[in-house]
Amino acid sequence: MELLVASAIGILTAGGLYLLLRLRTFPVILGISLLTYAVNVFLFASGRLTIGAPPILRDDITRYADPLPQALVLTAIVISFGMTAVVVMIGLGAYLGSDDDHVDDQPEADADTSEGRP
Repeated sequence: MELLVASAIGILTAGGLYLLLRLRTFPVILGISLLTYAVNVFLFASGRLTIGAPPILRDDITRYADPLPQALVLTAIVISFGMTAVVVMIGLGAYLGSDDDHVDDQPEADADTSEGRP
C-alpha cells in the first residue's frame, strides 16, 4: 500500500513539475494543481494509512486514524481552490492584455532605450 501511495505522489510531483516548466499559462496552472494534489496526498498519508479505522478515540477502540492530517488536507483543498481561481484570473488578464499566453514574455523596450539613449 505504501509503495502505491509513494508512487502516486512521485508521479503527481513529476507531472506537476513538467507542466510548470512549460511556457504557457494553462499548463502552468495544471502543474500547480498537480503539485497541490501531491502535497495533499502526502499530508494525508503522513497520518498512517489505516483502512476502516475511526478517527475518534474511545475506550473500546485500540486502532484509530489520525484526524489531524485529514483536517490539514481539507484546509489545503480550500486554499488551493482559492489560489487556483486567483492564478486563472491573473493568467486570463495577462492573455487578454497581450493576446499571448507565454509565461516568460520579455518586457517591451522603451522608445528611448531602443534609439541608443540610456
